[in-house]
Amino acid sequence: MNHPRPKARLSRALGVPLTRKCVRYVERRPYPPGVHGRNRRKTSDYQVRLLEKQRLRHQYNVSEVQLRRTFDEAARGAGKTGESLVTLLERRLDAVVLRAGLARSIYQARQLVGHGHFTVDGHKVDRPSYRLRPGQVVAVRERSRTLPPFQLAAAGAHADEQPRPYLSVELAGLRATLLREPARREVPVICDEQLVVEFYSR
Repeated sequence: MNHPRPKARLSRALGVPLTRKCVRYVERRPYPPGVHGRNRRKTSDYQVRLLEKQRLRHQYNVSEVQLRRTFDEAARGAGKTGESLVTLLERRLDAVVLRAGLARSIYQARQLVGHGHFTVDGHKVDRPSYRLRPGQVVAVRERSRTLPPFQLAAAGAHADEQPRPYLSVELAGLRATLLREPARREVPVICDEQLVVEFYSR
């Protein structure tokens, strides 16, 4: 999904860095962009919940239709709807590629998956929205391993300091296994998912 708006401006509008490069911009100017950015106030309950929903949507780089569909699925399941929503989003193929350190951002992860550089259990998958099940293995295709983005990934350029406990990652082999469903506390997403639930339940 292509967002033509500059990522730094979007990050400042949402109050969360969407890429590692955007961290310094958000820290330096932690207010929305524009002439009235410093004086802008979120007053209504609707605006607060809308902003939280947009934060979640853009951190996973999904469309409104995709997020709404995932919310409806989470609402039908057992457990807390907000936590189930984040878990379902975290099991997307592009999200797993990002968390495994095989891409530098969710935008690159989506592009690499869409270009057919990954396999799931040995079969080529080019749908970023493909939802992984525990035990499935994501790997870079053999013919793609010599490309610069994957050479950087194999060197650990995109790896987090603390690997996700629900993933087993072998960076040198450019592969990762989803061990189990992620718990909400393990997912590094800045969002109050309860406000997202309230937004869609209004």
